[in-house]
Amino acid sequence: MAPTATPSVADVTVVGAGLIGLAAALALADQGLDVLLAATSHPGEASPAGAGMLAPSVEDSHSPPGADPGRQFALASLERYPGFLDSLAARTGITVPLNRRGIFRVALDETGARDLRQHRGPRAQWLSPDAVRKIEPGLVSTAGAMFYPADGAADNVALLHALDVAIERSPRIHRMRNDVRAIAVGAARATCTLAGSGDTISSSHIVLAAGAWTTLIGGLPRAIPVEPYRGQMLSVAATGAAVLGHVVYGPDSYIVPRGDRILIGSTMERAGFDPVTTDVGLAGVRARAAAYWPIAATAPTISAWAGLRPVTPDLLPILGRDPDYPELIYACGHSRNGILMAPLTGDCVAALVTGAASPASLGAFGIERFAGGARRGASSAAPS
Repeated sequence: MAPTATPSVADVTVVGAGLIGLAAALALADQGLDVLLAATSHPGEASPAGAGMLAPSVEDSHSPPGADPGRQFALASLERYPGFLDSLAARTGITVPLNRRGIFRVALDETGARDLRQHRGPRAQWLSPDAVRKIEPGLVSTAGAMFYPADGAADNVALLHALDVAIERSPRIHRMRNDVRAIAVGAARATCTLAGSGDTISSSHIVLAAGAWTTLIGGLPRAIPVEPYRGQMLSVAATGAAVLGHVVYGPDSYIVPRGDRILIGSTMERAGFDPVTTDVGLAGVRARAAAYWPIAATAPTISAWAGLRPVTPDLLPILGRDPDYPELIYACGHSRNGILMAPLTGDCVAALVTGAASPASLGAFGIERFAGGARRGASSAAPS
């Protein structure tokens, strides 16, 4: 079948085809909008490289003291997940594995145990070392663990596949496997120029969801403080003693069961757009996990890889309208939580475009919170 021509007009152009971009495009199409989805694949994309953890209760808060909007958004997106996956299954016939058995966060000493107890959260349960070993015999926890029963993990690779199929089946989404070279805003309609072909797309809104590559797009009206951070991971076979039923967090590491394998991660390296693994990085991943799961030290590697997280200075996403150009919507910089936050981010993007009430508060996620987010060419105070 001959390829269809690139449309010159769309209601919305979504730039980026990771989990955030795909979820946004589908949510927009479900509101009756014609969507152009533009992106190619890049080595090291975060969406397929992640471990799929859904862990808002586990992770330390990175938002300012007080209301903790990042945690609240993450919790709301976690609750969105079962319905989100059910909807995808109904559209595509693809069931995305969802582990809601809970997450252990182990303490290696009494200091770590005391810290966990102080920040246990409303739904957490403290488990003694004996209780931990009874549930997961392969774990070694000298001081116990906090159990977060609501958290878990999704198979992000299967999720990407299901979203791809749903996108292909939607009559309102036209997918261009081409990057956007530049955007232009400030006129009656926004425009995107595609790389390679130079084709120009006109739309009422542009959604920037290109992850770590967002900052490489030309014509942005302001600096976007998103930087790629490399995370190295490996997988080992889940056989014999190397079988886990729960996601496990330890100091600076995590273990995620996925079918016939166990994922172990991860580093957090400022390495630019370089998605390679290193012997030193992978050895560190193993050593940190082996402190509470000794099998990690010697289990044969099935595969190893690295992904590039789109990280902001405060580890919170940039999500909302541009303050000067309302036709431009940011949906990027989800840092370590893009998989977790994808369903609710898609809903919020659709609400922003259609003018509906937002399903979550976005006040803390605006681009204007960063000093570097001033308009290009405009003066801004130097950070103190």
